[in-house]
Amino acid sequence: MNPLTVALPKGRLLKPAAELFRRQGWRCDLGNGSRQLLTTETNDTADAGQQMRFLLVKPADVPVYVEYGAADVGIVGQDVLWESGRDVYEPLPLGFGRCRLVLAGDPSQQGRDFCLATGLRVATKFPRLTQAYFQKRGLSVEVIPLAGSIELAPLVDLADVLVDLVQTGRTLRENGLVELEEIVTCQATLIVNRVSHRLRLAEIRRLLANLEKTKDMPSDRSGT
Repeated sequence: MNPLTVALPKGRLLKPAAELFRRQGWRCDLGNGSRQLLTTETNDTADAGQQMRFLLVKPADVPVYVEYGAADVGIVGQDVLWESGRDVYEPLPLGFGRCRLVLAGDPSQQGRDFCLATGLRVATKFPRLTQAYFQKRGLSVEVIPLAGSIELAPLVDLADVLVDLVQTGRTLRENGLVELEEIVTCQATLIVNRVSHRLRLAEIRRLLANLEKTKDMPSDRSGT
């Protein structure tokens, strides 16, 4: 049988994601100063020299690789997963990469009843989640998708408010903006291809059990 394939995200989640597998005896060296994007490893501490294949992809592509079966499992931020709308299992939150999706704007917007707002323009990198949030509240808004520098939008009157991820809120404060409402909290999560979950259930259950045991262990590596 082919090795189980794991899609790992580039960027801030890579180190703690790779650490989960290193704790189980995998080298998981992708992104460690190399441009290699695909590697197959043998874990001699596992039964019969178990193999696993690791892919390194952009975070937004992890749910795509998993949904289409190019990877059996993947690690991704819940914000990215929910925004993608991809049809995968999400069996195990991993406890790192915590952040919050918030509605933010000028301090003058504090206490505003958005139910009374008309023609509200909202800048965001997360149009799907933003639209769903306002629709749940029965509000019709104009969502303006942006790729970056979301904080700039209300400062130049491109939008009235913004929806973005925050960890400490420092970037908002440095641009004279404040949090108005918290929409949802997010963290890194493991996702599983639906066909793989059915055909390779024993392997995936074993992987989930191992990750559950090790995800809360203190790390002995810096930067995780």
